[in-house]
Amino acid sequence: MTVSQPISSARGLPVAAEGDPRWERIVARDKSADDILWYSVATTGVYCRPSCPSRTANPRNVTLHDTLESAQATGFRPCKRCHPDGPSLENENAELVARACRFIEACEEEPSLEEVAAAIGRSPSYFHRVFKAATGLTPKAYAAADRARKAREGLESGASVTGAMYDAGFNSSGRFYEKSTSMLGMTPTQYRAGGVNEEIKFAVGASCLGAILVASSKKGVASILLGDDPDALVRNLQDRFPKAHLIGMDRDYEALIARVVGFVEDPSIGLDLPLDVRGTAFQRRVWQALQEIPVGERVSYAEIARRIGSPKAVRAVAGACAANNLAVAIPCHRVVRNDGAISGYAWGVERKRAILGREAAQVA
Repeated sequence: MTVSQPISSARGLPVAAEGDPRWERIVARDKSADDILWYSVATTGVYCRPSCPSRTANPRNVTLHDTLESAQATGFRPCKRCHPDGPSLENENAELVARACRFIEACEEEPSLEEVAAAIGRSPSYFHRVFKAATGLTPKAYAAADRARKAREGLESGASVTGAMYDAGFNSSGRFYEKSTSMLGMTPTQYRAGGVNEEIKFAVGASCLGAILVASSKKGVASILLGDDPDALVRNLQDRFPKAHLIGMDRDYEALIARVVGFVEDPSIGLDLPLDVRGTAFQRRVWQALQEIPVGERVSYAEIARRIGSPKAVRAVAGACAANNLAVAIPCHRVVRNDGAISGYAWGVERKRAILGREAAQVA
């Protein structure tokens, strides 16, 4: 049996799939088309949502529907795989993840996987899979990031180190101080004082991209800044670390900035340096994805969002790229628009174009 209804532009009327451009969204199982488009299959007697994982039907046997009521009017049964009559599986999972996040944030101590899964009524294995797919983080990593956020907020509000520790869900000072450097980039006392007395070594050099400033904490390289005016770069560093003790270039530090300049001149040599990456959990996910982009390759903001498991967070990805303090070490210059256009670089579009040009020449 085949469907031979003509294509109609009237909203609500069924439309033959063959020849309709919306059919491609069904072939692609486009989740963004869910709840705005449905389709029925005459040979199986079911109707589905566009993201249905079932085997793709022959478009000659398919009718498109602008409303759920139109699909239901066929008399066919709803698909048991995609449940077109209710909220999409993606929306259901998003609600589960939101409930789980609220539960984790409300807990005084870090909950176990089993405790969170039980709170939302799902098995631990299923919940773990859904949570990571939606957020790009495991529940444990999310809980750790939430504790770090609470610790930072407590210290910034003027709470004592002990008070911030317990408010963030740490039940022992040993555990808190063990994690504090990775969470804060410094000791809790220094963070509470706004980074006062933190030592930041820095040096300014020259490269094919203009002036370059490299700054490091005890943990690793904390900033790589590019620009035209060396003095402006130093002032920028002072603004980023207003209460830190900045130490100008010494002989030992010259070797480090030489390595960074060498990498700028020849990207193929790589840059294996310890980094002091300071950012939110989401920013860190984005920056990790950027570090996995090979030299000479370009990806879109949308692709990065997809790789971190948050396909709708394109603007947030762009914001994380803009917040990157480690030029070239975290290669946000390799992210471009969907059409391949080069834009959006904290250190200037022309400088971004120059970096990409040098990388392309290296791999050619």
